[in-house]
Amino acid sequence: MNVPEIFASLVFNDSVMREKLPAEVYRQLRDTIENGGDLDRGTANSIAAAMKDWALEKGATHYTHWFQPMTGITAEKHDSFISPQPDGSVIMEFSGKELIKGEPDASSFPSGGLRGTFEARGYTAWDPTSYAFIKDDSLCIPTVFCSYSGQVLDKKTPLLRSIELIDKQALRIVRLFGDKETKHVNVTVGPEQEYFLVDRKAYDRRRDLVITGRTLFGAKPPKGQEMEDHYFGAIRPRVMEFMEDLNVELWKLGVYAKTEHNEAAPAQHELAPVFAECNIATDQNQLTMEVMKKVAERHGLACLLHEKPFAGVNGSGKHDNWSLKTDTGRNIFKPGLEPEKNREFLLFLCAVIKAVDENQDLLRISVSTAGNDHRLGANEAPPAIISMFLGEDLTGILNDIASGNGAHHNDGQKTKIGVDVITDFWKDKSDRNRTSPFAFTGNKFEFRMPGSQLSIAGPNIIINTIVADVLSGFADRLEAAADFDSELTALMRETINEHHRIIFNGNNYTEEWREEAHKRGLLDLPSAVDALPLFTSAKNIALFTRHNIFTEAELRSRREILLDNYCKVLQIEATTTLDMAKKDILPAALAYSGELAETAGAKERLGLDVKDSAEMKLLRRIDALSRELDRRTGVLEERLSCAKAVAGTLETARYIRGEVDPAMHMVRETADELETVVSAKYWPYPTYCELLFSV
Repeated sequence: MNVPEIFASLVFNDSVMREKLPAEVYRQLRDTIENGGDLDRGTANSIAAAMKDWALEKGATHYTHWFQPMTGITAEKHDSFISPQPDGSVIMEFSGKELIKGEPDASSFPSGGLRGTFEARGYTAWDPTSYAFIKDDSLCIPTVFCSYSGQVLDKKTPLLRSIELIDKQALRIVRLFGDKETKHVNVTVGPEQEYFLVDRKAYDRRRDLVITGRTLFGAKPPKGQEMEDHYFGAIRPRVMEFMEDLNVELWKLGVYAKTEHNEAAPAQHELAPVFAECNIATDQNQLTMEVMKKVAERHGLACLLHEKPFAGVNGSGKHDNWSLKTDTGRNIFKPGLEPEKNREFLLFLCAVIKAVDENQDLLRISVSTAGNDHRLGANEAPPAIISMFLGEDLTGILNDIASGNGAHHNDGQKTKIGVDVITDFWKDKSDRNRTSPFAFTGNKFEFRMPGSQLSIAGPNIIINTIVADVLSGFADRLEAAADFDSELTALMRETINEHHRIIFNGNNYTEEWREEAHKRGLLDLPSAVDALPLFTSAKNIALFTRHNIFTEAELRSRREILLDNYCKVLQIEATTTLDMAKKDILPAALAYSGELAETAGAKERLGLDVKDSAEMKLLRRIDALSRELDRRTGVLEERLSCAKAVAGTLETARYIRGEVDPAMHMVRETADELETVVSAKYWPYPTYCELLFSV
């Protein structure tokens, strides 16, 4: 396989545009991408014609505006290139107007009250900063999505706004340090994607997996991840075949799929790409999740992207690696060999510290979903309390700045293995802390809280906006300073002293840290229902409206959409729980009870004493559990019915979390105990052993 030859072969990228477009058209398009501005109709028509011809060469017959509504997944409406002719024939056409603007129905997408059902008109508009690509014989054109009245209905628009915002504010800072060459400061992101692979036939027999994406029932298997033998272990042939196929499909789409390995839980794996510009990385991660599922199906597998598909083993996250890079190629968060002397790096570091501390609520909100509630704080993912890991070296430098002492310098240390043939090597300045929600990892920040199926648009909108807001304040102060050096030192000292509480380099999983975090006054928002109402606090409305990321109405609509989604997810799960318990699990237990009773009766007719026989002991246990399961399903059914009568989305979410969710857990507890005593031939579903160890 010639990887460079197939890479991006289905992408209308810069090299293709340079080849296919007239020189002046290409120049105008690049100017729009780099500096903004509108394309005139002639230029748009020329681009559309070249894009259409290229797509036809690749076998495409249709085009679609590919957008990201508030559903968390992508959307597309396909139109063919055909245009009828008077003689009954057709020609293939695609105009600049069709490229730049589309009109999907906006009434059926979540709007959080921004739009009524009768207000159907919506618009998609081409995003030229993200390359068009071919998928399923259609030319996919990345677009934004808004309503007839211009209200934002998607995730791309606010992301692009936040990218422009941080570019502007970061550029002000680098100018203060004498950089006159940089024209743009770009956000770079590398999302590590965790997922599970299970056998497709077993998946199809699990109604809970098919409907909800996670197992609502399942007794603990004899072995889970206790032996720690799956993590980075040898990849099984069937999984390797999937990964090889997946890489090829992603490479064709220009996705920089780089690293693949087994994760901690059985049947769990990870794919990590090379860093890309934030907008492109977000689009490509959405594509990656879609392609993963399609490729898995081709291999007789099911790809699970739920944050917690199996109880008792690690769930799946999506670590969002975030950094800033100038268009001249300089990583702003690369501290260098002497970070204590890199004042620009230290100021940007202080900006992130201040942004994270002042906006703990927003970072928590950005990862708040019903699925992620199962994962956060479960000794497999960061806790719901936000903190930052910097490592002892950087923390020491900041402490020296805060105290006014001269910054210390750590020359580093060599690791000596003690084997002659092994070369000694330099240690990194700090260890890694996988328990930290927001960790500095050498030249970037790793936000470890997002769940595996979450669009990274949300977290990056938040990170970009809060950091840009702080940089704006820093720039205002430093630009007005009479003595830049002394003002810079004072600013960093004040920032560190005021926000040092957010830095924690220890084990975030411990109860001691939770107690310490409370003493420090850090927010503890254990569930999505606790976090999401804070989205529309006065502070957050002021922040987003000040920088034109969201209007107040758009912000309130997003809070409503997220809470409504939480309610719907839990209601679907509760309904599925009832359906499975009543139609499959309880009948299976009763059927096995009948067999036990028949066996005991046969023995008794032979004159044997069956009072304390194995059959009767097991029969009594199953009978008691069956009665309890019947009772608990009744409680869940009643509470689920009551939820429908609760007024208001937030009130409904609180009721579901407080009443429905615990009742669902109680049903599962009894059903899982039944699974351990009911004969395998009667049990209606593939067990955890089958799901986790059959691939």
